[in-house]
Amino acid sequence: MNGIATPLLRGNCLIKTMTIACEVVMCNCLFVLLWTFFEAKGSDCKVWLSEPKMMVLLTLCYLLSALRVGTVLQERKVMMYQVLAQVLKTVSLFALVLVGVVIFGNILEPRTWFFVCYLLSFLTVSSVVRLTLRSLVKRLRSHGKNIHHVVLVGASRSNVELWHEMMDDGTNGYKVEGYFDDQPNEQFDGLVPYLGTPEEVDGFLSAHPLVRFVFCSLHSHESERIIRILDYCENHLVHFYSVPNLHNYLHNRVYLNMFGEVPVLSLHNSALDKTENKLLKRLFDIVFSLAFLCTLFPFVFLIVSIVTKLTMPGPVFFRQKRSGLNDEEFYCLKFRSMKVNKDADRLQATKNDPRKTRWGEILRKTSIDELPQFINVLMGDMSVVGPRPHMLKHTEEYSKLIDKYMVRHFVKPGITGWSQVTGFRGETKELKDMEGRVKGDIWYIEHWTFMLDLYIIYKTVANAVGGDQQAY
Repeated sequence: MNGIATPLLRGNCLIKTMTIACEVVMCNCLFVLLWTFFEAKGSDCKVWLSEPKMMVLLTLCYLLSALRVGTVLQERKVMMYQVLAQVLKTVSLFALVLVGVVIFGNILEPRTWFFVCYLLSFLTVSSVVRLTLRSLVKRLRSHGKNIHHVVLVGASRSNVELWHEMMDDGTNGYKVEGYFDDQPNEQFDGLVPYLGTPEEVDGFLSAHPLVRFVFCSLHSHESERIIRILDYCENHLVHFYSVPNLHNYLHNRVYLNMFGEVPVLSLHNSALDKTENKLLKRLFDIVFSLAFLCTLFPFVFLIVSIVTKLTMPGPVFFRQKRSGLNDEEFYCLKFRSMKVNKDADRLQATKNDPRKTRWGEILRKTSIDELPQFINVLMGDMSVVGPRPHMLKHTEEYSKLIDKYMVRHFVKPGITGWSQVTGFRGETKELKDMEGRVKGDIWYIEHWTFMLDLYIIYKTVANAVGGDQQAY
């Protein structure tokens, strides 16, 4: 079997090659079209290279970027936002490389608007192309093409759940041929063929060369059986995966890390743990909050201050201690929407709360009351996007009632968040409402990307403009 190149691997390489080839053509065509358009409009654009040499330069800059970032289209389970995040990374790196080469190499006279138009156009077209290709890949897999042929060894709960992950969505591109265990297991409900005992795995693999993936969940005390299967796989170009049985004590995701040469499983693996992502998020927070505070906020503050002073006594701002990063306390700022009352730090606002004024209703309905929190963002206590900060009393209460509640404090709280744009904004009337919010916050921490932050901001603005029923 040595030397066999499976159609599956060739298919994945073809997907990646097609993606990068299409984008190489696009980056060159868009450059020529926009350059011609700007020249026709009378823009004084000068390039010191011949057109073929310029094409070679663009191609090399893009290939360097695309090969460095990679593609995710060929992966088995990929969300749309992950595809778009990969496009943004590639185009951003391409922009840095290209602009650097152009400026330091004195290749052409740079024109800001030309480059902005070119890169935005390329980002848009590339996003459309990748989403289209991803759709085609999913359709091919749903029709039985580019398929992983798999067998499972052991009928543990982990392998049962693995089977569901592979087979519940036909576009994932898996075909589970069956499972091996000491005896048939009712957990598979007869949906997966029983192929025999673990001792029969090598014989089955020898007779079925299309099966190139083995997922083994045998217990560690069965090491002799595991090693026999592993050795066969290593010597016959079959991919072997060990599936740990963690469900006896863990019921959430785990992540493999290496501590030197020792494998270690962690419960959370956020992209925000990486220094470069923390810097990117903080830089965005500073730029975004400064832009807002220096432009729109002064006018909003002036209007809100006047109306607030005319409609109710007391300060314009409302300051409340809330739980922040690592459960550290900070003062969260808001425009005051209620009469001064002794329950402000104890009770949530309700739909028909008598403490609210008519002006306060407007502030809350339009989310204008939250705008001073951009000051918190600039000061570093909050982020534009993140789990909403809760009152200290709520943190104390819910941390005792909701499992993994405190995980949400591993990142900075935000003005808006994933839970707020997916139906868990506002009053938590029942415990399940807060449980849903916490699950959403943890999902955000584990799936963070810069593109996801931008999407949440977009959804927040759209909800504010369209009117959010849960804003009160």
